[in-house]
Amino acid sequence: MQKIKTALLSYGMSGKVFHAPFIEFHDGFELVGSWERSKKLIQLDYPNVKSYATLDAVLQDDIDLVIVNTPVGTHFEYAKKVLLAGKHAVVEKAFTTTVAEAQELVNLAKEKGLKLSVFQNRRWDSDFKTVRQVVSDKVLGELVEAEFHFDRYNPLLSVKGHKETVNSGAGILKDLGPHLIDQALYLFGMPLAVFADIRVTREHSLVDDWIDILFYYSNFRVRLKAGFFVREANPAYVIHGKKGSFLKSRGDVQEDELKLGKKPNLSSWGKEAKGNEGLLHTEIDNKIIKEKIPTLQGNYYDFFEGVYESIVSDTKEPVTAQEGLLVMEIIEAAIQSSFHRKAIDL
Repeated sequence: MQKIKTALLSYGMSGKVFHAPFIEFHDGFELVGSWERSKKLIQLDYPNVKSYATLDAVLQDDIDLVIVNTPVGTHFEYAKKVLLAGKHAVVEKAFTTTVAEAQELVNLAKEKGLKLSVFQNRRWDSDFKTVRQVVSDKVLGELVEAEFHFDRYNPLLSVKGHKETVNSGAGILKDLGPHLIDQALYLFGMPLAVFADIRVTREHSLVDDWIDILFYYSNFRVRLKAGFFVREANPAYVIHGKKGSFLKSRGDVQEDELKLGKKPNLSSWGKEAKGNEGLLHTEIDNKIIKEKIPTLQGNYYDFFEGVYESIVSDTKEPVTAQEGLLVMEIIEAAIQSSFHRKAIDL
C-alpha cells in the first residue's frame, strides 16, 4: 500500500484528538511529525516522529500531505505556502476568512494539480449520518422546514486568545457555524437567499457568540442556530415534512472518546449509547408510525480514507475546496445580512 507521508501544522487539541489518531490508524498514512512552536508534545505520544521548529522545515522535508490545523486567521497564508511547495493539503474549518481567499486556494490547487480538502468531520458524526439517511429515504414527505442546533452552555470566555480577540477568524460564525452550514449545504444544496442575526451575548465578549441563520429555498426553509447559553439543549436536528417529523439529539461520541485517549477502529468505534436514538413520527403506506430509529455508526476514519483515495487514485476529495468556498459564501452573506438586517440573495 502506498504511504502518504503526512505532517501537522500544530499539535494542540485538534492535532492530538482529531488528526493524529486517524493518521496513525490508517495503513495508508505515515505520520512524519508536527510543527510545534513552543510546547514540544507530539513525541510524548509518537516517539518516532519529528517536531519541526518552523513551517519552512516542514515544507522542505519529504512530505506528501500537510494538515493545516492552525487558527482560522492563518489558514489562507499557510495553505497557500503548502500548495506552492507542491504538497497536498487538508485545511480545517473555517476554510479561510473570506471568499476571495478560498477562491485563490481553489485556483492554486487546480493549477498545481494538488488535492485540497476541508476538514468537515461532522459529516461523519453518527447523529448527522442518521439524519442524512432519513432525508434520503424520503419518509417525511415533501420537506417543509429543518432546524439544526450546535448548542452549548459556556458563559466563560475561552482561554485561547485567538478565539476571543478581534481578528478575521474569531467568533462563533467561523467556529461552529461552518459545521452547521456545511451539513445544511451537504443535505439541501445552496439556498436562494440567506438571512442572519449575529449577536454578542457573553459579558466582556469581543466576538460574536450567537448566530441564527435562515436559508431560503423555493419550497422550504432551513434554520441554523448556535450559542453559549443553552443549559438545556434542544434537539440538534429537527426536520418536518408534510407527512412527518424526525428529531435527533446530538449524540456522537467520537470527540469525547478521543479526548479520553481512546483509539479508533472500524468495528465498535463511533457507536452511540442506547437510548439516544432519534424519533421518527410519520406516515408510510397510509400507516402512522412513531418509533425510535437506530443511530448509524459514525467514524472520522472515512474522511481520511477519502483523502487517501483522492491522492493515490486521483478521485474527488471527501470534502472539496469548492464546497469549502460555498461555506465561505454563506458566511459572508450572513455577515452582510446581519449588518443590513435584510435577506441577501445568492
